[in-house]
Amino acid sequence: MTRILPGGTVGILGGGQLGRMLAFEGRRMGYRIGVLNPVENCPAGQVADFFVQSAFTDSQRVFDFVSQVDVVTVETELVPWRLLADIEMVKATRPSSCVLALVQDRLVQRKFLQDHRFPQTPFVSIKDVTSLESAAQHVAFPAVLKARQSGYDGKGQIRVAIPDHLVEAWRELGEVPSVLEAMVPFKLELSVVLARSLHGETQVFPLAENVHRQNVLHTTRVPAQVSEHVRLRAEALVVSLAEAFDYCGIMTVELFLLEDDTLLVNEVAPRPHNSGHFTYGACVTSQFEQHLRAICGLPLGDSSLMHPVVMMNLLGDLWQKGPPRWDHLLANPQVKLHLYGKDHAGPRRKMGHFLLLTDNPTSGLHMAENLLISLIPEPAGSV
Repeated sequence: MTRILPGGTVGILGGGQLGRMLAFEGRRMGYRIGVLNPVENCPAGQVADFFVQSAFTDSQRVFDFVSQVDVVTVETELVPWRLLADIEMVKATRPSSCVLALVQDRLVQRKFLQDHRFPQTPFVSIKDVTSLESAAQHVAFPAVLKARQSGYDGKGQIRVAIPDHLVEAWRELGEVPSVLEAMVPFKLELSVVLARSLHGETQVFPLAENVHRQNVLHTTRVPAQVSEHVRLRAEALVVSLAEAFDYCGIMTVELFLLEDDTLLVNEVAPRPHNSGHFTYGACVTSQFEQHLRAICGLPLGDSSLMHPVVMMNLLGDLWQKGPPRWDHLLANPQVKLHLYGKDHAGPRRKMGHFLLLTDNPTSGLHMAENLLISLIPEPAGSV
């Protein structure tokens, strides 16, 4: 495979904040960046060398775009895998369509993990009323009913407390093919961000410890407060998973850590990830540069943590009372602010994040929460 060196062109399918940061890093390294996305003025399109507004289903425009780039990648796993399969016939495409086919359907992903004996929560397929009736015999409650496709950040899933509520939940979900997963009593949510090159070289970023609120990531602290034994097992698990996928690029795996230190795979993301934002400011090489190195056939960078860090997501709810008080946040010299250039600040919409570099990640969490509160605008007329 010919390496794609700086000066080459990287094509990104999808235009969200992950593509935006990928574009920033790519342009810094000397690459040209093209973005294709259905929505105009998207975060990634604002900073790309060229932007094409197109639906992923418009094959003519997609392939006109592909003809202008040297390698194609995705910043969202919602790009149709069949489209990637067609693109692969004419252009280097990483990650591959096979990977997206595995992760776009929750049931296919769960079965893949099961077939390869990766630890995960118990699950059962739901496709009709008959399968609903037998589900309670295979999965303990409380459980979560998840649509097989197009779910993220808590969308397309409903918590089901008891079996009697299952039919109602399925109807609320739209009676679509689904997966019922047992809720596990985890003590921590962890994630591993890993880069794997075309030649099978891997670099694992420091283990991250996450907190979600209403199914949306709230904070990440690094390093995670776990034993060395847990850290090594988490890293080995994710390396094995990347090898099973024959993966190329950045891959993130969300894990549950149980009370007995058992690790379970929750979800696999074939792209840069929200919980990996700490790498862009606190590590020698960011997840975005690492992704570019991998898909362009270059040696991977050093993934070492330069400084303990807390990442705090900034959701649209913060804008409800007016523009946030950025002066309060930036008064702290250890803060790095990232805003995504989105026009509309809707509830639970990811608008940005900040990093807090700290000597103590535990006290840093408390400090980050206080900084978030300080961003809330004061009521009109207050002193």
